[in-house]
Amino acid sequence: MIYNVSQKKQPDKHPCFNIESSKKYARVHLPVAPACNIQCNFCNRKYDCVNESRPGVTSSVLDSDTAVEYLQKLSKYLGNISVVGIAGPGDPFANEKEVLDTFRKINSVMPDKIFCLSTNGLNLYPYIDEISELGVSHVTITINATDPKIGAKIYSWIKFENKVYKGEEAARILLSRQLACIPKLKEKGIIVKINTIILPGINDHHIPEVARVTKELGADIMNCIPLLPTKGTPFENLKAPNNEMILRVRKEAMKYLPMMTHCARCRADAAGLLGHDLKESYEIMHEVLKHRSNLKLRPYVAAASYEGILVNQHLAEAKSVCIFEKSNDKFRYIGKRKMPPAGGRNKRWLEMVELLKDCRAILVGGIGPTPEKFLEKSGIKIVQMTGMISEGLDGVYNNKPIRSIKKSERIRCSTGCSGDGTGCN
Repeated sequence: MIYNVSQKKQPDKHPCFNIESSKKYARVHLPVAPACNIQCNFCNRKYDCVNESRPGVTSSVLDSDTAVEYLQKLSKYLGNISVVGIAGPGDPFANEKEVLDTFRKINSVMPDKIFCLSTNGLNLYPYIDEISELGVSHVTITINATDPKIGAKIYSWIKFENKVYKGEEAARILLSRQLACIPKLKEKGIIVKINTIILPGINDHHIPEVARVTKELGADIMNCIPLLPTKGTPFENLKAPNNEMILRVRKEAMKYLPMMTHCARCRADAAGLLGHDLKESYEIMHEVLKHRSNLKLRPYVAAASYEGILVNQHLAEAKSVCIFEKSNDKFRYIGKRKMPPAGGRNKRWLEMVELLKDCRAILVGGIGPTPEKFLEKSGIKIVQMTGMISEGLDGVYNNKPIRSIKKSERIRCSTGCSGDGTGCN
C-alpha cells in the first residue's frame, strides 16, 4: 500500500520543524532501534536512566507490537501527539526490520500521525522508497563533517556491509552514503534536516562547509547542536562549546541553510512537548512492558461461537469455546474447550478462569457482571463484539480496532438475572 503523505499527514504540525507547533503538539520517540552501525566519539548509549536527557538514552527498548500498544495507551493520556519518531537509541537502519514493522503497524491504527526518522545515514539509501511509501515525511541525517580527515577524528569505526572500517576510509564511506541520500529523499518530497554536533577544535570552523554542501544537494534546514561531554567516551574531556562559539557557528551556517533554534536535546524515548517531556510516559511504558511479558505466558484467545467462524454466543450459554493462536502472522485454530456446566454459583466461574488461564482474551457476544469480574481480575481481556472471529483476533493480536457495537445490540443478561452462575433462562 502506498500512502499519500499530503493527504494523510499535516507536516506543519511537527513541533520540531515548526516553532508555533512546538507549543501545541507533542511528539513521541519509540525506542525500537537498539543496535548502531557506527561509533561516534561523543556517544555513549546508556539504558535505563530516566534522569538523563540526551540522544542515545532510553529507559527500555521495545519491539514493534509493544511500541504500538505503548503509543495507543500514551495517546489516551496525552491527546495532542502529532508526531511519531524513531531515533534510536542506536540507528533506525541498523534495525530496519523492527523500524519498518513499527511504522506499518502504526499506519493501520493511527494513519494520521506524522512519521519522522533520525539516522546517521550509513544504511538509509536502500530504504528510502519504502519509508516514503509508509508515509515518512521528515528525515534527519547527522552529518558532522564533509571532510574525511575531520570525520576520522569524530568516528571510532563504522560497520558497512558486514565489514568494520576505521580512520579516513570509514569517514569517506559514511560521507558518500550520507550525501547520496539527500537528493533521493527530496525526490520523494521528504523534508531533510541536517544535524551537526559542534565539537570545539574539531569541526566548529568546518560546519558552514557542511551547510553549504548539504544545501547544494537539497537539504531544507540545519540544527547545530552543542556537544554534551559524556562520561565513558573519547570526548568526555572535550569542553562543551560556549555561547559565543554556538552563535558564531549558527550565524555562519545560516548563510546556506535556515537554522533550527528551538530544538530540545531528545532522548530515544522522549514524549510530550519539546522541553517539557512527560515523566509519566516511563510508567506507562513499563506497565505495557509488564503486560506484554504476561502475554507471553498467554498465547491463546478464546471465542464463544456456535460454529467457529462468528462471535455469536453469550458466555453463560456457551457449552464450549474455540481456542486460537497466532502463528507466523496467521491465526490458527487449536480446538475446543468444554466450559464448566451451569450451576454451582461462583464455582463455575472459578473453574472457567482456570480453564482459560493461558488465554490473553476472550471474544463474546455478551457477558454477565459476575463472570466479567472474575475474568478481569484474572487478567483476561474481555472483547464484546459481533461478527467474524478473525476480526476479533486481528484486534487482539495486532492492536487493530474492532468494529464497535452499541450496548443495545449486545446479547446481555436480562435485568432480572441473579448473576449466580446458574445459567440463562
